[in-house]
Amino acid sequence: MISTVLDDAVNRLVEDAWSGDAGPMPGQRKSKRRQHDERQRAGARFAPGTGHWEVLFETQDESEWRAHIHRLRASDEQIDWTAARLDTLCGRLMQPTTYRLSLFVPRPVHDPGQDHADH
Repeated sequence: MISTVLDDAVNRLVEDAWSGDAGPMPGQRKSKRRQHDERQRAGARFAPGTGHWEVLFETQDESEWRAHIHRLRASDEQIDWTAARLDTLCGRLMQPTTYRLSLFVPRPVHDPGQDHADH
């Protein structure tokens, strides 16, 4: 919610900056709108309470992580890459950097009609 408000404020500032005589570059406003709409859909799809992130692969070896991602993309496995998260958890002195692949698992949709069929 806060990021949506912030995104809207930033978009307004960008649009105001382009409102001079020259105007925005062709297609830029449409592109910004499309990006905004995609962020809105993703925010609703991955909102708290709609599911959880399940770790599929985690390593501290970057080349192993990249090779695993490459193999998954090349394989026949059906992975919804729009629901995948590739994280790099930056290490510090005491912890090494960790690379993680997670997949969003939506909560099962509750069908009220099923409750009556069980009785």
